[in-house]
Amino acid sequence: MTDRRVAVIGLGNMGAAMAATLARAGFAVTGYDPAPDAGDRARAAGIALAASPAAAFAAADIAVLSLPMAAHVEAVLAGEGGLLAAADLTGRLVIDTTTSEPAVTRRLAAALAAAGHALVDAPVSGGPAGAAAGTLTMMVGGAAADIDRARPVLEALSAKISLCGAVGAGHVVKLVNNLLCAAHLLTVSEAVRMGVAAGVDAETLVGALNAGSGRAGVSEVNFPRWILSGSFDSGFTMGLMRKDVRLAEALAAETGQAMPLLEVAGRLWRESAADLADGEDFNRIAALD
Repeated sequence: MTDRRVAVIGLGNMGAAMAATLARAGFAVTGYDPAPDAGDRARAAGIALAASPAAAFAAADIAVLSLPMAAHVEAVLAGEGGLLAAADLTGRLVIDTTTSEPAVTRRLAAALAAAGHALVDAPVSGGPAGAAAGTLTMMVGGAAADIDRARPVLEALSAKISLCGAVGAGHVVKLVNNLLCAAHLLTVSEAVRMGVAAGVDAETLVGALNAGSGRAGVSEVNFPRWILSGSFDSGFTMGLMRKDVRLAEALAAETGQAMPLLEVAGRLWRESAADLADGEDFNRIAALD
């Protein structure tokens, strides 16, 4: 069977979990991450490790990227030792799950296509737990033929695949999604605080909200699982959400849209850095105490 050799580049919380899930699904997985401890985790899960991105691309037909930001994606694909520098390689399919910048994605996709490769952007929602269970939601952009080729990998990783349009569209949708999540954390937290101050128990209030029209993913999942429980261990950090909000603000500026609520949400997320370090769980911004 073709396209069963997969490289996962970026073995953090998400990448390592996706690599393990793909290995369980029967793919031959090679991993790469410059951080030694990330490599150790992958090795413990039975993932073969490559010494460089170039070696990872050489060992695979399909490469899944799970990296912090667009600059890292560009370095892996277009930088020294990246895929575009490997003149002897052709026909690779890159699935970029990074929450990245649509304009960068489109530019890299064009460069890859000129070199005989293809790119599908497939950012994800569901966190490390979803990656480990293969139940992510994936927001996919790309040419139909490339998505068809990527589908076995996407289906191994996800419970829901949303086809968003041409390459780059997946990253647009992910930024919109995370902007809403960031804003909802603020608005639901304010609403719950008001209800508690007026004498209603927080868990009772959230349960009632989730039966009504005011519910949101944040009230249905984040509040019960990580906020009201006090666990704050979602695996997604304040720093990552601040980055995603910045990218959404930049996208709004590119489109020329007036977004006053985005401006407020962005300011509150920036100001939260005074009290919440980048490494803290992103749900901390909605803590009730």
